[in-house]
Amino acid sequence: MTDLEYLEHAETLLRQVEQACDRINEESDADIDNQRVGGMVTLIFPDRSQIVINLQKPLHEVWMASRFGGYHYRFDGTHWRDTKDQSEFFDRLSRDASAQAGRSLDFSPR
Repeated sequence: MTDLEYLEHAETLLRQVEQACDRINEESDADIDNQRVGGMVTLIFPDRSQIVINLQKPLHEVWMASRFGGYHYRFDGTHWRDTKDQSEFFDRLSRDASAQAGRSLDFSPR
C-alpha cells in the first residue's frame, strides 16, 4: 500500500469514528465527547475515561488505546485488523467503548 492509499483509508476510519460518535450521541444520552487533532481522535466518556485513536503513518497502522489495552491495526484491503489477533477495529472499539460507558454502544459504520 502506498502512503497516499494508507492516508485515504486511515482518514476514512477516523471520519467513521467521529460520525459514529455523533450518531450515538443523537440516538442516546451516552454523552461521549470526541475531539480531533490532526491524525488523532480522542473519545471522552462521562466518567472522564478516554479512548485514543491515532495514525501511525510510518508504519501504515492505526493505534487505539483504551482502559483495556493498546491495539495496533493494519488495513487488509477491506477491514482494519489487529496485528496480534486479527480482530476487527470497529468490533473492538464497540466492545471497549461499551465497557467504559457501562452501556451497549455500536460504533460500526453505517
